[in-house]
Amino acid sequence: MRRLTKTQANLDNHKIQGWNVIKRVAPYLWPKGATGTKVRVVLSMAALLLSQVIAVITPQFFSQAVDVMAPENGDMATYLGLGAVGLTLAYGLARLMTVGFQQLRDVIFTVVGQGALRALALQTFTHIHRLSMRYHITRKTGGLSRIIERGVKGVEFLLRFLLFSVGPLILQLLMIAGVLFFSFDVWYLVVVVVTIGLYVWFTFAVTEWRVKIRKEMNDQDTDANQKAIDSLLNFETVKYFGAEQWESDRYDSAMQQYQKAAIKTNYTLAFLNFGQALLITGGLVAVMVMAAVGVQNGDLTVGDFVLVNAYMIQITMPLNFLGTVYREIRQALIDMGDMFDLLEQPAEVQDSDDAKPLDVTGGHVELRDVHFGYDTERMILKGVSLDVKPGQTVAIVGSSGSGKSTIGRLLFRFYDVTNGALLIDGQDVRDVTQDSLHAQIGVVPQDTVLFNDTVHYNIAYGRPSASEDEIMAAAKAAKIYDFIMSLPDGFDTTVGERGLKLSGGEKQRVGIARTLLKNPPILLLDEATSALDTETEMEIQAELKAMGEGRTVITIAHRLSTIADADQIVVLEDGHIVETGTHDALLASDGRYAHLWNRQSEEEELV
Repeated sequence: MRRLTKTQANLDNHKIQGWNVIKRVAPYLWPKGATGTKVRVVLSMAALLLSQVIAVITPQFFSQAVDVMAPENGDMATYLGLGAVGLTLAYGLARLMTVGFQQLRDVIFTVVGQGALRALALQTFTHIHRLSMRYHITRKTGGLSRIIERGVKGVEFLLRFLLFSVGPLILQLLMIAGVLFFSFDVWYLVVVVVTIGLYVWFTFAVTEWRVKIRKEMNDQDTDANQKAIDSLLNFETVKYFGAEQWESDRYDSAMQQYQKAAIKTNYTLAFLNFGQALLITGGLVAVMVMAAVGVQNGDLTVGDFVLVNAYMIQITMPLNFLGTVYREIRQALIDMGDMFDLLEQPAEVQDSDDAKPLDVTGGHVELRDVHFGYDTERMILKGVSLDVKPGQTVAIVGSSGSGKSTIGRLLFRFYDVTNGALLIDGQDVRDVTQDSLHAQIGVVPQDTVLFNDTVHYNIAYGRPSASEDEIMAAAKAAKIYDFIMSLPDGFDTTVGERGLKLSGGEKQRVGIARTLLKNPPILLLDEATSALDTETEMEIQAELKAMGEGRTVITIAHRLSTIADADQIVVLEDGHIVETGTHDALLASDGRYAHLWNRQSEEEELV
């Protein structure tokens, strides 16, 4: 006996954080087989190294130019020759080269960053589609989209700053520290090291505190976004119950919590910025006082004083940047950690290692002693066995909660059976690839949901490679071609969010057209007309009957009048098959089916 695949793991207790996120991102910098990407990374690093070396050398030209112009060095020939003017020009050229190599670095690396963003976005999008229905019906779409949006945006930032911020900052600080030690006095180096040490400790400590506040702000932002999207997706329901103010109050309540967290974030940012400025200014003033005393004592020149000032400014700028970079990297790690948690979410239904494409020879569908429950504590199907011969139309009926729609979900393999087996032409659906299984089954649900695109796009969705003639033929077969052509924009008419610009019958016809275009050997009609009025239902039923010619059809129905001509009717009750037979035979047996038929007939007479 096979057992149900283990349900999705709860990952909250072992979220991907910190270095684990960096380890997950790092391969995008050096992807296997991508020689072009690797060359770009190397060239970017070379440009980075050159820009940093030039940046450290640049103040030397400025210092020497100042010394040349000092009163004691008043030789006009030197001044006009390779003296102050030449050194000043060299200083300007060095600054320009520093910026030039930095921009060249960015130009070379941008392809790597955007490629990584695209790759991870596609990986996340694909993974979400592979997750089970169980995951999607318990997840809030608004919160999910926010996690993806923030996570993907953090990819390029983290990749860029891993290479071009932390590393270059350390390199520049080491080079400047070396210059101060060898060109001046060890005490200059001591002051700089102490200043940097205090600055880094303060920045990291406060930022870690702020990260918790920022995480709270993100959570509130996600909550507000969820409420907004839920409300907008259910626009009609909000209108039906006059609940605009209620929805506004819910959204405002969420935004109020976000506001509180955002205010706290800004307050702590001001504290961090002031503390950083205090430490940096203290170190700068201390070093400049030491340099001023050295000039006054004759140990240093005016150019040396300028050189010390230039180097301290060069240290100050990347240190200020360090605070920003660390904050942003921590935030990116949080955002990307949430996204990588999503990528770690296991798919409940997966192809086996030796899965083969489904080979449909006739469309014989068989359920053998199938047991299934969405929750292990509550079984929905309790030993259901059903045999649908190729080309047969079999209807499954029963009261709400009896397990009718569950059979359809198992057939499409949204879930795996707990016990038993479901076979198509003798092949267990767990032994074939999901793509091949889905390609062989066409589904017309109770409420056809359309994409917010054109009518043409929604019909062609059944088989994107179909020709225009095939799309037109499918529309005609679904009896919707004339309606489409009567629209001002014809097949280019936009159907609106979830197809709300179309009536229920029109949406069902579009759904039928795209299923006809898919041309599957097995059809699953899941209460395809139960939401329509009687006249429209009769028209759609005729089209569904025509569509079922030559195919195996499984119909899940609530209205028994729509399936009276089925080859076999299966009556489910509390997860068990209690009756099977044709319409006439079941009425003659005066059992559960007859009871349901009589009750529906009485209700229709009263209407």
